[in-house]
Amino acid sequence: MKKLLLAGLLILSAQTQAMEIADVKLADQVQVSGQTLVLNGAGLRTKFFFKIYIAALYLPQKQTSGPAVIAAENVHRIALHIKHELSSAKLYGALVDAMESNQTAAELTALEPQFKQLKQIFDKVGEVKPGDVINMDYVPGGGTEIGVNDKAYGTLSGASFNRALLQIWLGDKPVQTDLKKAMLGSE
Repeated sequence: MKKLLLAGLLILSAQTQAMEIADVKLADQVQVSGQTLVLNGAGLRTKFFFKIYIAALYLPQKQTSGPAVIAAENVHRIALHIKHELSSAKLYGALVDAMESNQTAAELTALEPQFKQLKQIFDKVGEVKPGDVINMDYVPGGGTEIGVNDKAYGTLSGASFNRALLQIWLGDKPVQTDLKKAMLGSE
């Protein structure tokens, strides 16, 4: 009986442990706009031999479908835990390039005001360094708030911008296929 109880406790404690990737411990839950969100999944973005960031997706409830996450009008967070120093220009350029991969020319034209605002936000942020955390919190009707290390830098309006942002990681042409799977809890 004691062995069975001990085995049950070990399984329970393993289920409640926070996820850790590349020496970064991720919170199991976060609060966004008064709502508790759960860690859906997370993975490491690499480029060549460099660890760039850990991307974590927080949702109201677990979801394994990229199209469903993109289409849903729910509060959510994408948290980027920076592992490699990036200038604002590189960060902005990488995000826009990845968004362009998943959008039509007409969709990109419609997003130009948000792209300009995103550039202004990252110009204010300047450089991000290992250990910094970029949060992109979406609240339906309120937009996508960009924050770095718990400091808000600006909010980008529109559900269409938020869908384009999500498509970077969860779209048909994700920035990294294994990262998409990890964020959707499939790895």
